[in-house]
Amino acid sequence: MNIFRFFGSGLLLILTVAAQAAPANFEQAKKLARLIHAPDASSFYCDCPIRWQGNKGIPDLTSCDYQVRKNGPRAMRIEWEHVMPAYHFGHQRQCWQTGGRKNCVKSDRLFQTMEADLYNLVPAIGEVNGDRSHYRFGLLPAAPHRHGACPIKVDFKQQVFEPPALVRGDIARIYFYMADKYNLTLSRAQQQLFMAWHKLDPVSPDEQQRNQRVRQYMGHDNPFISGVREWHPGYRTSGYGLVTRQ
Repeated sequence: MNIFRFFGSGLLLILTVAAQAAPANFEQAKKLARLIHAPDASSFYCDCPIRWQGNKGIPDLTSCDYQVRKNGPRAMRIEWEHVMPAYHFGHQRQCWQTGGRKNCVKSDRLFQTMEADLYNLVPAIGEVNGDRSHYRFGLLPAAPHRHGACPIKVDFKQQVFEPPALVRGDIARIYFYMADKYNLTLSRAQQQLFMAWHKLDPVSPDEQQRNQRVRQYMGHDNPFISGVREWHPGYRTSGYGLVTRQ
């Protein structure tokens, strides 16, 4: 028996099963994200405990001293936030130019794959998800806190969102992953900011554990969490995720 051939067939089978487990669209991804992040999840930006009722997440705003800024009903629910916004990975695609996100969801397989990538999804308080919108990440030293004890800042005029220090490295490694996998562009300023955040907020045990959980569905890890890859100035993205489902 050809051992290499046998091993290769087994490996192919494993990879095929893993690929089949990966979500095909955002709706499927949200259901899987619930399994990955529960039952010990807290909201990503504000660290508020989450109580789950089926697939519905309800943040405990009192325990984390969150204060509603404007949208009370939305603050009372958990939404699945794209850390790299759909606008970032979608607005340069033809489907977006001819019909926006709805058209991409309907007609663009690669957009569907990117939108459903579990490494880019985190549970966020709905109001915070709405306030973040598709704003770029940055630092806002002069901006006030508008969400109680939740350590985020938003400049709606400049369209900048400052996340808490404790998740800045997580954000950086998600951006590196998305850019590398789907051959997406990050500005020089973004790269410099995220490289600094990656160093200041290194991978934590919780992040490593989530990486392993997501890997069970995606069939691969985030190499910028596991340390297989390291972003550096002049990094050339591989685009290994550009093969879409047929």
